[in-house]
Amino acid sequence: GQLDTTCHAFVGETVVLPCTTTPPGELTLSKSMLYWQIGTKELVHFFKNGQDSLEDQDEKFHGRTSLFLDQMKHGNLSLKISNVQLWDNAEYSCIYRQTENHQTKKSTIKLSVSAPPTTEEPPSPSEQNQIPSGSPMDVPHLAVLPLSFFLLVSLGFWHL
Repeated sequence: GQLDTTCHAFVGETVVLPCTTTPPGELTLSKSMLYWQIGTKELVHFFKNGQDSLEDQDEKFHGRTSLFLDQMKHGNLSLKISNVQLWDNAEYSCIYRQTENHQTKKSTIKLSVSAPPTTEEPPSPSEQNQIPSGSPMDVPHLAVLPLSFFLLVSLGFWHL
């Protein structure tokens, strides 16, 4: 298969893997199937007869994939993956098959996942009420400060 496009995402982000049918026109979703898969065995998302059919979906993707149901009949077969993980890094196939005329369209999208950037990330709500931690380089100094202060005070008393 030929690679159609490459998408990039950081861990924790939501990414949309683009897939559209051409020429644009009304698709009969009740008479079509859409497979999103990795290789031949890993089913990422399956849509048939006008609705999602996820009982065979790979468990790694449970609750993290969705299609643009309102735009599908116009040819937008893109897949949204939320909370991207490093193991989502793969080549995805978008396979659209019409059941009446057995026409199949396939495109391949590579998803490249990177670890999240470490610079100036906004804190998540769960971390906001905690003490912000600096970079790992700052931590030893913070731990040493009270100790050296204590030593200075206690040594100061000895000299009195």
